[in-house]
Amino acid sequence: MRIFGVTIILLASALAVYCQQNDPYEEKYQWRIQQEELYGVYIPKDVNDALIQLNKLIDKESKAKFKAMPEEQAVHKLFFSLGRWMTHNWSFYDGSRLTVYLQNMGIHHPDDMCRFIIRVYHRSLNKKDLGIKQLLEDIHAKEEARKAERLKKGVIIYEERRKVPKDSTSTNGN
Repeated sequence: MRIFGVTIILLASALAVYCQQNDPYEEKYQWRIQQEELYGVYIPKDVNDALIQLNKLIDKESKAKFKAMPEEQAVHKLFFSLGRWMTHNWSFYDGSRLTVYLQNMGIHHPDDMCRFIIRVYHRSLNKKDLGIKQLLEDIHAKEEARKAERLKKGVIIYEERRKVPKDSTSTNGN
C-alpha cells in the first residue's frame, strides 16, 4: 500500500510539472511579451517610447486641448478614451513588453498603467518634471490602501479561539 501511495504522489508531481511546462496561456504570454508588434499595433518598449508613440498618434488639435487641461482633469477625462485604447492595443491585461516594463517599475494593475502613462504624457507636453519616483510612490500607497480596504471588508470564514493557561510553563510538562 505504501508503494502505491508513493507512486500516486510521484505521478501527481510529474503531471503538475508537465502542466506548468505546457501551459498554453503561459507560452502565449511569453511570446507576447517579446513582440514589438501585436495585431498590427506597435508596442512601446518603455515609458519614453510610449510618449514618442503618443506624439505620433495624437493630432495637434487634440494634443493642444489635452495640454491645456489641468492634470487631474486630463487624467480623468482621457482614462475612458485614450486610456482604454492603450489598455486594449498595448495589451495591458494580456501582457506585452510594455506591461513587463511597467510591472518591473512596480505598476501592476492595467488601470494604474494607463493613468500613469496619461499623467506622464500630460507632464511631458507641459514640459514639467515627470516626477516618476513620486508617481510610483503614490501608486504603491493607493494599492496598499485598496488592499487594506479589501481586508477590512473581508468575511471571516472560520475563527477559532483557544484558552491559554495563565501559567504557560505548566503546559509544557516542566
